[in-house]
Amino acid sequence: MKDYYSVLGVERNATDEELKKAYRKLALKYHPDRNQGQKDAEDKFKEINEAYSCLSDQQKRAHYDRYGTLDGMGSGADFSSFSSSFTDIFEDVFGDFFGGSSFGGSRRTRPQKGNDLRYDLSINLEEAAFGAEKEISVPRWQNCDTCYGSGAADGKSPTSCQTCQGTGQVRFQQGFFSVSKTCSRCNGTGSIIDDPCRSCKGTGKVKKTRNISVKVPPGVDTNTRLKMTGEGELGLNGGPPGDLYIFISVEKHPIFIREGEHIICEVPVTFTIAALGGEIEVPKLMNTERLKIPPGTPSGRMFRLKGEGIQKLGGYSRGDLIVKIYIDVPKKLNQRQKELLEEFAEISGDDVTKSFADRLKGIFSGE
Repeated sequence: MKDYYSVLGVERNATDEELKKAYRKLALKYHPDRNQGQKDAEDKFKEINEAYSCLSDQQKRAHYDRYGTLDGMGSGADFSSFSSSFTDIFEDVFGDFFGGSSFGGSRRTRPQKGNDLRYDLSINLEEAAFGAEKEISVPRWQNCDTCYGSGAADGKSPTSCQTCQGTGQVRFQQGFFSVSKTCSRCNGTGSIIDDPCRSCKGTGKVKKTRNISVKVPPGVDTNTRLKMTGEGELGLNGGPPGDLYIFISVEKHPIFIREGEHIICEVPVTFTIAALGGEIEVPKLMNTERLKIPPGTPSGRMFRLKGEGIQKLGGYSRGDLIVKIYIDVPKKLNQRQKELLEEFAEISGDDVTKSFADRLKGIFSGE
């Protein structure tokens, strides 16, 4: 008995996907139409089909692994026992080679899902934090209102294609296989439109702009993707419509900086408030709040307002608002302000530059 695993070049524990991949590669390599007149290639092609016929069938494979033979289960090349799986693989391997042909009998073009669409939606930080409902306009192909998607003029219907007899496929012999190819006259539809609709020129579809309401959930961020099922292009041959994917882009905010679920806001305070303490008004996403500044607050100190940030996407908790204080040093002082500051420096004996220079000197001198 042949070693089917060696024939396909796979290990004995190979998965179904590995078996299929190996079969595709070998079937394409040894197909008789690519090796015309070469008896060895034809024999090899039959051999790999026999091997895959056995190993792709779970019951046969288990029997083969246990006994090393298919005796009692019929021939390893019994195509009827795995016709469905073999047909799918054959079409996948040789579809391009035969120009979109199919293995076996004639059949119409299968229903196909419509194309997916993309829409880029820009929102502000407040909408990202609390959610929003946005109205968008999406251009897409829709069924013609005049002919209701048939493509034929009013009161008329498409006629059956005489080339393929309405099947959408034309059969022909390719090597020792009987294959079918999409009919070039009707493009696989199986029908011909003799008098096309003037509105859609026989296509059955027209480009229209559709207004769609989009619910943006709270917590989205730039590159968040929302999916709207069935809002894409129309399907082909009765297939379902595609989907609409909305890619979110959050605009830069003039005050807040976002870091995940938290937002940061830098707020200036005067030297006197930082030194003596006091209250300041800080902005939030929806309103403002009074914040107490303790005496002696240094520049860069941060205060955290719990639950005033961004809601977690798909959750209920909210991040925080982090208020970062910085001391706003006036660029211009009048004479009186200068005098008071100089007096303050005299009274406090505060000579920051001298103090820092002394410490720096101590570091380098080793003191």
